[in-house]
Amino acid sequence: MGVMRLPVCALAVATGAIVIGLAPALRAEPPTLLQTARQLILVVTPDWNTVQGELRRFERSAGGQPWRSAGAGGTIVVGRNGTAWDPLMAQVVPGPTKQEGDGRSPAGVFSLGTAFGYAPAREASWLKLPYLPVVEGIECVDDGASGVYNQIVDRRTILQPDWNSSEKMREVGEAYRWGVVVNYNTPAVAKRGSCIFLHIGGETGQGTAGCTAMAPDVLRQVMAWIDPARSPVLVQLPREAYDALRQPWALP
Repeated sequence: MGVMRLPVCALAVATGAIVIGLAPALRAEPPTLLQTARQLILVVTPDWNTVQGELRRFERSAGGQPWRSAGAGGTIVVGRNGTAWDPLMAQVVPGPTKQEGDGRSPAGVFSLGTAFGYAPAREASWLKLPYLPVVEGIECVDDGASGVYNQIVDRRTILQPDWNSSEKMREVGEAYRWGVVVNYNTPAVAKRGSCIFLHIGGETGQGTAGCTAMAPDVLRQVMAWIDPARSPVLVQLPREAYDALRQPWALP
């Protein structure tokens, strides 16, 4: 049996893979995703190598309108080695380039995909996002040689798995009790990084393998607020890049 590839917005619990969405090209002018977004999660860290940063939420009535604050934010942690540009993006500000296993979170502008968690679907009715219950067999493949690299799959539906490395998401523990897929590295290119999420964590100040983590109450507030009808985006930048791009990208 093969893997059924599903767009993030049409995720079905019963089958194979979430295909994580395409990131925009990074230029001095605002990326299209940012121009059309009406919800913005802004994550800023002090520099490329710092783990801790701040998350703030903004919204607006239409593209091109000014951003306004949309409730409380909070402290976050990024990858244990900081952040790095998506390799598909042209670097308008010098910085490291993301690759698989580097312990850095991707910098840039990203759309958001499905929510996931350990709760059954009936307990996630507070979400506007599509929702994947993480049960035994749900894995995110981080083996660059696999045909389903950077996809979430249900191993139980695949007769001959072609990967040697994956995150068994149900076994991760409290960090994945709730989470959101960040649409990074698709179409997937080997070694550019995989399985990037917003999830629970950061209480000790230690960074992640490449995701963005925050306290459970902050994450639940963010997840309840995200509305896919409003084209939400994550803008994640170190301070240097944020300061350089704030005006040309009309960031808050």
